Amino acid sequence: MNSIRRILGIVWIIVGLVAGYYLLVSQALPKFAAGTTEDLVPAVIYTFILMPIISGGMFVFGLYCLQGEYDF
Repeated sequence: MNSIRRILGIVWIIVGLVAGYYLLVSQALPKFAAGTTEDLVPAVIYTFILMPIISGGMFVFGLYCLQGEYDF
């Protein structure tokens, strides 16, 4: 069971990186490119608030899994 947790730790890290990439490329950059004020506010929120929380949380969770913090 502990080996499954460590493998899933790698999966969580990869999911965190993919989620951060998706949020930046598919959501934030097109809104920055639009240049209007009503598109700029969500782009800043996506880039500087949501992306670090989502990606960082998944990355740290996966790192803890790899380090064995959740072992019995």
